[in-house]
Amino acid sequence: MSQSAPSLRLVLGDQLSLNLASLAGATPADLILMAEVREEATYVLHHKQKIALTFAAMRAFAAGLEAQGLRLRYVRIDDLASTGAITGELGRALAEAGSFGRVILTECGEWRLRSALHAFAEGCAVPVEIRGDSRFLCSHADFEAWARDRKELRMEWFYREMRRSTGLLMDGDQPADGRWNFDAENRKRLPPGLRAPRRQRFAPDAVAREAIADVERLFPDHFGDLEAFGWPTTAAQAQEALDHFLRDALPLFGDWQDAMATGEPFLWHSLVSTSINLGLLDPLEVCRRAEAEWRAGRAPLNAVEGFVRQILGWREFVRGVYWLKMPEYGRRNALEADRALPGLFWSGETDMVCVRETVVAARDHAYAHHIQRLMVTGNLMMLLGVHPDAVDDWYMTVFADAYEWVEMPNTRGMATFADGGIVGSKPYAASGAYIKRMSDHCGGCRYDPAARTGEGACPFNALYWDFLIGNEARLSGNARMAMPYRNLARFGDAERAAIQASAEAVRERMGAVRPAG
Repeated sequence: MSQSAPSLRLVLGDQLSLNLASLAGATPADLILMAEVREEATYVLHHKQKIALTFAAMRAFAAGLEAQGLRLRYVRIDDLASTGAITGELGRALAEAGSFGRVILTECGEWRLRSALHAFAEGCAVPVEIRGDSRFLCSHADFEAWARDRKELRMEWFYREMRRSTGLLMDGDQPADGRWNFDAENRKRLPPGLRAPRRQRFAPDAVAREAIADVERLFPDHFGDLEAFGWPTTAAQAQEALDHFLRDALPLFGDWQDAMATGEPFLWHSLVSTSINLGLLDPLEVCRRAEAEWRAGRAPLNAVEGFVRQILGWREFVRGVYWLKMPEYGRRNALEADRALPGLFWSGETDMVCVRETVVAARDHAYAHHIQRLMVTGNLMMLLGVHPDAVDDWYMTVFADAYEWVEMPNTRGMATFADGGIVGSKPYAASGAYIKRMSDHCGGCRYDPAARTGEGACPFNALYWDFLIGNEARLSGNARMAMPYRNLARFGDAERAAIQASAEAVRERMGAVRPAG
């Protein structure tokens, strides 16, 4: 086939960027394939809002490409001729839509799909060109080079290299204000009476309403509600959301970044992760705009640095770890957790206010902020001993911004320590005291965050100390766990036994059971 023949170019549902590598050099003779397929919507039972958001954003993006004079083959979810899989739709396009000199792809974000696409490429009758995803700021090769010969992969050191390479928040070769990290100034507790700004949400337009109706009709049994859908579905809306955050929320984001408040699912958080992960916003542009707010004196450095760190540091770091360590990473279970995920994580039916608030936010908005994910749900799942496969599935299901490359290192690594310390230097285990310090939840909860055992004791407490007891051989040598283990050493045998009995009763009551046999 002549190289001058038109190309078939694939755009996936999280690749909605005009600067996408597989669109570079596209001509009106080429055919761009976009497909809503059942396999991608159901390999986990994604939140209804995530599916509706993806379909709506895909349809709007496709319309924009057509408006530029590009040729589209768009397969909708209810197309009766659809094969139901990305590779199947590639094959069908090759068979039905003309002669092509090559297929051009941008690398995908999940190992599962990458394996399928590589298998397709090996059996394809025309050459398949897989291009790197230049929308990320650190390539696989660059991350591998950074990680080579390091005994530990720590985000902080990676983040500093990314600051140097991009020049973000730098004064020459030194960090702005002489400090790399303002994390210690991102942990303030909300004072009484302080109210978060009203957050901008987007009423669904005609395209989004149609996508919502399709999801309600075709995926009725998936988790979540669609009534409160308010996500940006176009690049223009995503820019509006970013403008709103920078103007109305960023100035106080740093102070209250780790806080939680009853009835406040969003607080000062950016709410742009869905747009970045879909491709509607460019991550480097987002960081540069946040930096500009500091340089203009409109936002303090602790807020801007904390926000930039989440994108430039953490987002790029977990992607690097994912591709460096997969597929073995997805089988890691360093703490040998083996229990079932309790139903309360789906229903929200619990007297633990912090857990109920997080699950309800996930149900209503397909969202929870990072402390709710890490220190409430992730912490509880780890202390209960839930198998990491079930943890991964839950996080992939309930959040609109969840893709495996970003989700798995956060849950199997940071939240549950199942990776044994690749992502985090210690387990992020905490008792009820942490929840009390960082939220107002305990004031309206029937559980006492000060009591370890007994009727009315916060379930986090017995579970926390039992976690330390049960993992003493594994964790007591960890320097960052020295203080908890010094405290545990003061407990006598009777107190330890009471804690263990109380923790097991909590697990049984919640339904965190071990598999039979």
